[in-house]
Amino acid sequence: MNYILFDDASRDRLLPFTHTRPVADIRCGILTMRERWALCLQKPTGSLTEAYLQDVFPLKAGKDNLYINGTVFGNIALALAISNLQQGQKLEKGDLIIAARLGANDLEIEAFHTHILALPAQLYTGDVYTLKNVWDIFSLNDRAIRDDYSLVTLGRKSAPIPEGVTVTGKEHLFIEEDAKIYAGCIINASTGPVYIGKDAEILEGSMMRGPIALCGQNVVKMGAKIYGATTIGPGCKVGGEINNVVFFANSNKAHDGYLGNAVIGEWCNLGADTNCSNLKNNYAGVKIWDEAANKSVDTGLTFCGLMMGDHSKCGINSMFNTGTIVGVSCNLFGGGFPEKFVRSFSWGGSEGITRYSFDRAMETANRMMNRRGLELSDAATRMYRHIYDRSFPQE
Repeated sequence: MNYILFDDASRDRLLPFTHTRPVADIRCGILTMRERWALCLQKPTGSLTEAYLQDVFPLKAGKDNLYINGTVFGNIALALAISNLQQGQKLEKGDLIIAARLGANDLEIEAFHTHILALPAQLYTGDVYTLKNVWDIFSLNDRAIRDDYSLVTLGRKSAPIPEGVTVTGKEHLFIEEDAKIYAGCIINASTGPVYIGKDAEILEGSMMRGPIALCGQNVVKMGAKIYGATTIGPGCKVGGEINNVVFFANSNKAHDGYLGNAVIGEWCNLGADTNCSNLKNNYAGVKIWDEAANKSVDTGLTFCGLMMGDHSKCGINSMFNTGTIVGVSCNLFGGGFPEKFVRSFSWGGSEGITRYSFDRAMETANRMMNRRGLELSDAATRMYRHIYDRSFPQE
């Protein structure tokens, strides 16, 4: 049996993060959507996504395939229901297609969606949660951390709490082996579970209020103040004040400054004293720019901050307005606020934006990745070239 996570129409509403990944590789909670399904299914998964992403995220199909909607939060009950599907059936909840079981096929994503519409359906009566909009990534993070904490820690024992660390709600704190927590740290897990991953390092004087997920190999700087519901993905370095933020992986906000109700992709860097508004002065609801629909949309939220795509950077003392969307591989700097929508591969700031040279952008990306012993693959470079060309179609 092959398990394949497919994108649905929601991927367009999850930009800029789905420029560079299938929906299944978005992190929300302790885990990405894919990691959660792999844990529930006890099997690895492939991807059915846009053609330009397919070389980076392989399909891995065979003669018997269970296709699962990548926007759906996996759980054990859903995994069981999906595994019970027969060949040629799909699993539905209302208008949502959760999964379908098919034999060998070479359908691309659009043809696949047309094909499964006609399949006979089994109806699922349990609860189903999905990522529908980009702001769901942080607004659903509280529930996701709590659910993932139960899944990840089931039947396991936490490493001991180091001396000199103050903890409230010890029964809701889980520390993986080789994590380091230094004296003077304060952790409140009574407000929500706190998960500290393998090789995470929490420096002296940090304050954390759950629910929080530190996903491993990351650093919390001295004196950091982190409120729930926050996820610090693998390889990230964070400091200052952070409230209800999801960092995907390998991104840095290492200095003072405020970031709230936000999502930061992979390989991003926020300069010292970067501050991001998450609340309008008149307390009105926040609108953000929908790149795919080419219009402003109402989030229905009072608090909504910065959404920054992969490999984007900002200089010291940067400022971002409420509900700002920054695309992929942008380099922003200077005084004042940039526009609330910054398209991918932009260079500049409030005094003007120009196109970021593709070659220079890729050089910067590789320099940052080389610091972790990594580099862009040829397939990933082609993916970024596709995004670049689409961002500047007339130039």
